[in-house]
Amino acid sequence: MRVGFVGWRGMVGSVLRSRMESEGDLDGIELSYGSTSNPGSLGPDGAPLFDANAIDSLAAMDTIVTCQGGDYTSRVHSALRQAGWSGFWVDAASTLRMQPTTTLVLDPVNGAAIEAAIRSGCRDFVGPNCTVSLLLLALNGLIQRGCVEWISTMSYQAASGAGAANMRELVQQMAFLGHETVVDGDTPLALDDRIASRLREADFPNQHFGVPLAASAIPWIDRLVDDGQTREEWKAMAEANKLLGRASRPLPIDGICVRIGSMRSHAQAVTIKLNAAIPLDEVEGMIRDSHEWTDVVPNRKDETLQRLTPSAVAGTLQVPVGRLRTLKMGPEYLTAFTVGDQLLWGAAEPLRRVLLMIRDSGA
Repeated sequence: MRVGFVGWRGMVGSVLRSRMESEGDLDGIELSYGSTSNPGSLGPDGAPLFDANAIDSLAAMDTIVTCQGGDYTSRVHSALRQAGWSGFWVDAASTLRMQPTTTLVLDPVNGAAIEAAIRSGCRDFVGPNCTVSLLLLALNGLIQRGCVEWISTMSYQAASGAGAANMRELVQQMAFLGHETVVDGDTPLALDDRIASRLREADFPNQHFGVPLAASAIPWIDRLVDDGQTREEWKAMAEANKLLGRASRPLPIDGICVRIGSMRSHAQAVTIKLNAAIPLDEVEGMIRDSHEWTDVVPNRKDETLQRLTPSAVAGTLQVPVGRLRTLKMGPEYLTAFTVGDQLLWGAAEPLRRVLLMIRDSGA
């Protein structure tokens, strides 16, 4: 299978390429790297980069994998299809997610639907929003058994969700503040005053975030849409229900998305309204048995601090669920906290796995 890889230098593309290499995924795959800015130069495999803007170069591929972003998808995908190309398009960007001809991919949750889509002739496969992927992986056991009436999720999203430049800016902000040190006889109030003053300085590095993220939080991600939601908040219900095949009987999902100073792992605090009360040990079993990448962290301080933080899961495929308990509102209300690596299950891993499913299908 001839696969053209575009956007391999970015954060998601770099993680995807690393995963493919470490897992030995290239059996049966002839991989070529493309470039939109410097075609003809040498790629990571030592071969010349193909022109990723040239329709004829793209059309020579059986499959295109792109982590190049939404602008690239908007510019190229339609032109490629109009030119008669019938290959597989595998994309990390949001542009095509809600198109009726697109299948969202998260195979531990909808693997059977992906296989059916490949067999039936679907050719556009797109990874869902990162927090949607991580939420569904965490709560799949409850959702698939029909136990959930609604979910409110408050997401705490890492800088990596905004891109590589934002990750660098977060580190620059940390360094800018790090020059302030505790001096002998300093009071906490004096230190806080100095940090607050630094945050307001004109040369504080906030070109990409617009405001400080280090020593702060940003309760707004993406643009405003209907009903006071941001687009990031809208994605939770829209994309989750499409992926679950529940467009005609949607599961209500809503909440607030907040950017925090984590580098690459998203966290979510969820409130779950069950259809009926379920003993907590049964809930834990449903979550734990759903797939191999989730587990329940006991609701104890030591294990929570060791296993349920962004830094604990960064670079791993685990999506643990913890702080699980029944709320005072009633026995059918649960709360939980979950965390997962935004660049793995939240972005690169679903693309990697659907590419292998396409290869193995022989389509």
